[in-house]
Amino acid sequence: MDFLGWTAATGGLLLMMSLASGWISRSPVSTFGLYLAAGIICGPWALDLLRIDVVDHSELVGRVTEIAMAASLFITGLKLRLPFKSRSWRMGARLAFPAMLLTVGGVTAAAHYMLGFDWPLALAFGAIVAPTDPVLASLISVNDASDNDDLRVALSSEAGMNDGSALPILILAMMLITSQGTLTGEAWRHWALVDVLWALLGGLGIGFVMGRLVGLLATLLRSKQHDVAPNDFLALALIALSYAAAQSLEASGFLAAFAAGVGLRRAEMKVINLHPPEEISDHDNYPPAEELVNPNQRHTLNTSGPAHSVGLVVGDALAFGDIMERIFAAAIVIVLGITLAQHWDYQGLLMAAVLFIVIRPLSVWIVSMGTGTPALRRGLLGWLGIRGIGSINYIAYAYTHGLGSGPDATRMVDIAFTVIAASVIVHGVTVTPLLNLRQARKAAKEERRRQEQEQRAEGEEGEQEAQQKQCEKAEKSEH
Repeated sequence: MDFLGWTAATGGLLLMMSLASGWISRSPVSTFGLYLAAGIICGPWALDLLRIDVVDHSELVGRVTEIAMAASLFITGLKLRLPFKSRSWRMGARLAFPAMLLTVGGVTAAAHYMLGFDWPLALAFGAIVAPTDPVLASLISVNDASDNDDLRVALSSEAGMNDGSALPILILAMMLITSQGTLTGEAWRHWALVDVLWALLGGLGIGFVMGRLVGLLATLLRSKQHDVAPNDFLALALIALSYAAAQSLEASGFLAAFAAGVGLRRAEMKVINLHPPEEISDHDNYPPAEELVNPNQRHTLNTSGPAHSVGLVVGDALAFGDIMERIFAAAIVIVLGITLAQHWDYQGLLMAAVLFIVIRPLSVWIVSMGTGTPALRRGLLGWLGIRGIGSINYIAYAYTHGLGSGPDATRMVDIAFTVIAASVIVHGVTVTPLLNLRQARKAAKEERRRQEQEQRAEGEEGEQEAQQKQCEKAEKSEH
């Protein structure tokens, strides 16, 4: 297909998705599931209009997926407004680190004993398919900065952090594969101190400091200059600078992009607490600053207040980042559908079932013991762990760092692609009914609580009336 064909196909697909957005939102199939189906239809399995092999272009795919993940991680961090001490953040950390390690261990053992992979290759497979995806998890992530739902915040913070915890494991697996299973003491020390400890702490620190400082600086300049012009490039600048700075210092660029979003949000919270908006009377619960401004009427705003200025800063960053995330995610999932014809393995369905039904839920159940989390939420946290673009990025990373093209390596990658496709379909179909069921149960619980409160209030009123009657009767008897 030539350039005009590509252009027409892209425009036609985007037009159909835009016109059918209302139907898609009510259907059980997710948007990304339809993108995957579009790629399959255009690929060798159906119309054979397009042929793309991700493995043959692994370096390019790696770069494109890095951009998509960095943008998505930044937006995810920017939407998380709860205090760090909240229960949802703690649950997200449990999912991103101990649950991640348990999941990788379970998948590694399953790949070794069920698929016959040697231990280093099985470890690489576990690191590839274990992390949940921040890009394709839009249905289960926080909707905006006002969304304080425990389930959504926990899953969003997990998706923001677990790429930083999974990549060191993949690095170790690639070191074992390229060294044929023998590592020196120096290699182990470098991996533990640099690839694990510094990558995690350095990435979080670099990103958070940059996001916070840039947010405060941009707010100060906008407020003093009464600047209301759109500033979409602030998000792109923060994503690029935080990711590049962390990577150049051998820290985790993915964690830095996530932390940059979190840091920008903390800058917004600081500004709005120090300079509360006049139109808000509730001084104990300020809304996100972007809710105070209307970007379509920005030229009529009185931007002398820092609260309005930071609202424009955060609002522009969210708008631009969301667009970047959706464009890259759609393109990559379509490519996944096209390339699936070359990388399909039925054993991937078996591994997907083991991962989705056994390993991930069991890992989440173990790490959430003793937290007081309701059983339904623990079950949903265990199930709603969609795999996607992050795993594709790890496949590209493995190929560019010495995975090779042997039969076992090729089979491992084919199974991984199949697991990713299965996750896009299965989790995409089940997420809406499960969340609706949860919402219905929450509504029923709230209704029962309201009725109990009304009954208690009526009982208290009855007791007061009875006491009053007794008092009146006593007074009459005295007279």
